[in-house]
Amino acid sequence: MIYLDNSATTRQFPEVTENMVKYMEEFYGNPSSLYQLGVDSEKAIKEARRSVQRAMGLHEGKIIFTSGGTESDNMAIFGAVEALKRRGNRIVTTAVEHPAVLECCRALENRGFDVVYVGVDRNCRLNMEALEAAIDDKTILVSMMHVNNETGTVMPVERVREIMKRRKSPGLFHCDAVQSFGKLSLCGEADIVSVSGHKIHGPKGIGAVYVRNGVHLPAYILGGGQESGERSGTENVPAITGFGTAAGIVTEQRRESLEAMSRMRERLMQGLKDSLEDIVINSPEESGDSAGSCCGSVLSISFLGTRGEVLLHTLEQDGIYVSTGSACSSNKRGQSHVLKAMGLKDKEIEGTLRFSFGHMNDMEEIDVVIDRVTAAVKRFRKLGSFR
Repeated sequence: MIYLDNSATTRQFPEVTENMVKYMEEFYGNPSSLYQLGVDSEKAIKEARRSVQRAMGLHEGKIIFTSGGTESDNMAIFGAVEALKRRGNRIVTTAVEHPAVLECCRALENRGFDVVYVGVDRNCRLNMEALEAAIDDKTILVSMMHVNNETGTVMPVERVREIMKRRKSPGLFHCDAVQSFGKLSLCGEADIVSVSGHKIHGPKGIGAVYVRNGVHLPAYILGGGQESGERSGTENVPAITGFGTAAGIVTEQRRESLEAMSRMRERLMQGLKDSLEDIVINSPEESGDSAGSCCGSVLSISFLGTRGEVLLHTLEQDGIYVSTGSACSSNKRGQSHVLKAMGLKDKEIEGTLRFSFGHMNDMEEIDVVIDRVTAAVKRFRKLGSFR
């Protein structure tokens, strides 16, 4: 099996699974209990919290554990708006955010907030003039992802705070770092940062929000006062410890792993260019960590004259797993809102595949994928009406 859909989810590190089993079978106490079994669980949570914060590289604030990236985004957006709603009513985001952000913004629009969705170019690079014009002295929240989940484009998150200051915005800056966590240095200028466990070879169902010191969000879930009173509910100790373990591993391996991913991405892109005509690279071709470049973990390509879904299932028969886009919407239907915002034509969107790389891929797999994708595309075009 060759798994190249790591932007959707990742295979757990063996160490993660081993640690989680320990906290399911042996150290299963409730962290709020006063006896030693509970104290051991509480200590494990504290250590995991430190591990995640070290991996994020953000030390001027606190970490709140959540059930995943979606809850983290919801907590950040609704919390920021509730905290600052008396200071303005404008929210600025982009047209290519994850649904966990966009659906929150649409709900807030229905409540009367003024939401501006800033557009992008053909490679998912943000329109900076439009961003500057959108932010004003009534802007209470700017929410922007760090790395786009469908194209890998690195967004200009390091410039947001400076623009907000210049435009006299009283708001908070939320950065969705789900796709960049464990790969790139996160934005130190953000007030709130969202991350997820299962994108870094950790467990599903666990995420975190970083909240900078001095930022006060209302409690998101009420109850027993866990997570410093900001997200009540008995902690999912196995998932939290698994998250902490994964965070520690990716921190140690981050640089060499990203370099390996970037090389695999380059090999795949060049190999398919050499083997096939009429393909369009949707991601920025240059890998890097600066705005406008592409994170080395993602590559989006349109194979003209094909259907991405058919290619996906053809490759699946060869034991190769890729995606037609984001896998984060249940029973997803319709075209990618990201590719539409980029201005791709319907036929280009229809023939798009996303390849995304992780710590467990290697170059030998990429050579196999080049061969199989080339064969699948040529077979489809021969059977279909490409011209």
